[in-house]
Amino acid sequence: MYDVDNIFEFKVPEVLKYFTGGWFGYDKEGFPMWLDPFGKCDIKGILRSATKDECRKAKIQDIEEGFEHLCVEQSKKLNKRIDQIVVVYDMGDFGWKHLSWRPGVDAFLELVRMFEANYPETLRKIIVVNAPRLFPIAYNIVKPFMAEATVHKVAILGKNFKDTILEFIDTDQLPVSFGGTRTDPDGDIYCKSRVFQGGEVPEKFYKTIEQSELENLTPATVKSGTSLQVECEVTLPNSAIRWSFSTVGDDLGFGVYKRTKQGKQKVADMEEVIANRRVNCHMVPEDGTIGCKTTGIYIVRFDNSYSWLKNKKVYYDVEVLEPDIDYPNPSSSQTNIVSMGDGATEGDNTS
Repeated sequence: MYDVDNIFEFKVPEVLKYFTGGWFGYDKEGFPMWLDPFGKCDIKGILRSATKDECRKAKIQDIEEGFEHLCVEQSKKLNKRIDQIVVVYDMGDFGWKHLSWRPGVDAFLELVRMFEANYPETLRKIIVVNAPRLFPIAYNIVKPFMAEATVHKVAILGKNFKDTILEFIDTDQLPVSFGGTRTDPDGDIYCKSRVFQGGEVPEKFYKTIEQSELENLTPATVKSGTSLQVECEVTLPNSAIRWSFSTVGDDLGFGVYKRTKQGKQKVADMEEVIANRRVNCHMVPEDGTIGCKTTGIYIVRFDNSYSWLKNKKVYYDVEVLEPDIDYPNPSSSQTNIVSMGDGATEGDNTS
């Protein structure tokens, strides 16, 4: 299906240099490591510039490099079987922008499914560092697609991660940015020559938005002088609401509100969460996410009340994202450390 036998013949498009990560060093037992500053990845820019197939092949090429080259070389060097890898994700720059665009999240989940299906039991450990307060929501999205054995190999660390990560990896095997001592020859602490840092994809790489991008969205007509209200029930604190929408031909008003009482209620009497504004969603698809600290009924409103002549065709997706209920409370004054492998929980005393 993925033509792995010929994967190294695939020429990676220039734009995919904006994918984050790279092979760098080994853990204390000699297993190769993939270091990935994933929070710096502009997944929206990448997917607007390359096809999913190109992205998939580029990632398979990276994976095969680890197993077919690095693991083989290490097995010969250490005279023992090396057939697993360690993955370290730096989530320091991870934010709502990564969760707000559903096609990007879906593309990442597809890669997770592909890895679990084709490379079972090849992960030695996954270490997440600089996990932000919204990480419980992200983890709750990804965890169902991970095998139970994989989940138990995940260690989630906060900002003060360095002492813990050095239990698994020696300092001379990590860049300074990951808690080690290595730098590039020019002194760069991120070792950018080997660990790609991502960054915003220039618009020169963007391709025309295809109609196919709207296929998985719900179509609706917002008649002139009216609005479309999408009700979202938030049942868990610290959840989030994510939206994506586009229109054909004209702009549209958009806002988010919260009901202050049960039953029907006018928008003017609701709590304003995001003030209504007109957006050029006919030119660029609009997407976003907002955190919901409290439970209740939230209303995502598509507003065409200002137009008395034109109906508006909108394609939208709105959903509630819930945090992982087993994850430490993100409202705590601490950014917790959770070692899924041994069940240990420890605070890192950061606020």
